Amino acid sequence: MRGILLEVLEHSGGLTVQDIFIRIAAATLLSVIIYISYWFTHAGTTYSKKFNVSLITLTILSATVITVIGNNVALALGMAGALSIVRFRTAVKDSRDTTYIFWAVIVGLCSGVGDFWTAIVGSGIVFAVLLLLGRVRNENRILLIIKAQKSLEGDIEGIVFQHFDMKPQLRVKNTTPETVEFIFEMGRHTYNRTYKKEKNITQLLYEIDGMEYVNVVTQNDEISG
Repeated sequence: MRGILLEVLEHSGGLTVQDIFIRIAAATLLSVIIYISYWFTHAGTTYSKKFNVSLITLTILSATVITVIGNNVALALGMAGALSIVRFRTAVKDSRDTTYIFWAVIVGLCSGVGDFWTAIVGSGIVFAVLLLLGRVRNENRILLIIKAQKSLEGDIEGIVFQHFDMKPQLRVKNTTPETVEFIFEMGRHTYNRTYKKEKNITQLLYEIDGMEYVNVVTQNDEISG
């Protein structure tokens, strides 16, 4: 009985255990290249460790599926039907991440059919292209939120634009008969450059009578799940 089970396992799907192991192992090794590439080409808020780990598992799973399917058309159609009921709701926070998803799937497909050289050469070229393009940075945005008396509207705009060398963008201005509220947006680099000045923006604004509050908020595009 044991011999029969071993024979069934070794020759299931027309592939030996060694063939299956080689294909899955190749996919795993190549997925490490994808992992390193994603880690190196992303920085700051654009990098997601969970997404990067998912690229490794996606590559392995793709290789496993293709190894199972092989040249069996009926099994391929059945597998496609089974997978079609799955619905993915995870938002891709950066369009560049789509490239890595396709890269992981393609490497898995190549490894699953045993076409290792195509996977190696293709991965090497993609890695080199992404390396030449450099690291992708997503600079945090600084929001400066100010609320004061309506009569200070012009003074506040003048102080903010002069302090930051006309770099901020006025995103929101809410007014009532008594008060005015501003939301200015600028890059972190623009905000940090003012550290060398004698007074920071909050000190300058609070020197004006009638100031209610000044808030500094960091905003980014990170999507947590």
